[in-house]
Amino acid sequence: MEKTNDIVLSAEELRMSFPSGAGELHVLTGVDLDIERGEIVSIVGASGVGKSTLLHLCGTLLRPTSGRVLLGGVDAFRLGDGELSRLRNRRVGFIFQFHHLLPEFTALENVMLPLLIGGTAKPDAARSARDLLAGVGLADRAHPLAPDLSGGEQQRVAVARALAARPDIVLADEPSGNLDDRSSEDLHGLFWTLRDERAQAFAIVTHDEALADRADRKLRLHDGRLSAEPPRPAPAAGGRA
Repeated sequence: MEKTNDIVLSAEELRMSFPSGAGELHVLTGVDLDIERGEIVSIVGASGVGKSTLLHLCGTLLRPTSGRVLLGGVDAFRLGDGELSRLRNRRVGFIFQFHHLLPEFTALENVMLPLLIGGTAKPDAARSARDLLAGVGLADRAHPLAPDLSGGEQQRVAVARALAARPDIVLADEPSGNLDDRSSEDLHGLFWTLRDERAQAFAIVTHDEALADRADRKLRLHDGRLSAEPPRPAPAAGGRA
């Protein structure tokens, strides 16, 4: 695939192996993946097949056995740890199934954290965090501590936090796996709103087939490689899935 300026993340021949009692466990055996600005890509596959590992490699939280990841055209794993951390903080946002909010902080303070770490002055960080919370429908929920928010509200705070540094791409690992149906639907709708309004790119690992089928592209990880999978056809009116 020819590279374009719209590609925000590119993974090339990613391989990942882990030591095991029998020698080595080969989890990824040559994964290629390009994601464009404003694109939502879903990644599905059986439990334990390596979906989270792939996401962590794409987000440079892990270094691969071989292969490379380009973020904004920069070959991430050629950088030292300090430069890599700065690139990650600038280019990638993360949303996990368990939101990892800091319980002693308010919603506003949780969203401010990436900005403060990046060197933004506190008043500017607070102003940006308020705008982000408003953007995810939590303008009036800035000041409760994280544990005092509902599960859906906590995950929306996590989305706002992921967007704080204006990343090129957000990597989401089972983002609605811990939510009820209504909160899940609201969260999924928020992803598409952010895609449409901000050209935000997402890569979403999920077991939720309805969410996966809604994506611009649905990819399946099997035997260490990714393959494109067409979405399932919607059931006929009055029919059964």
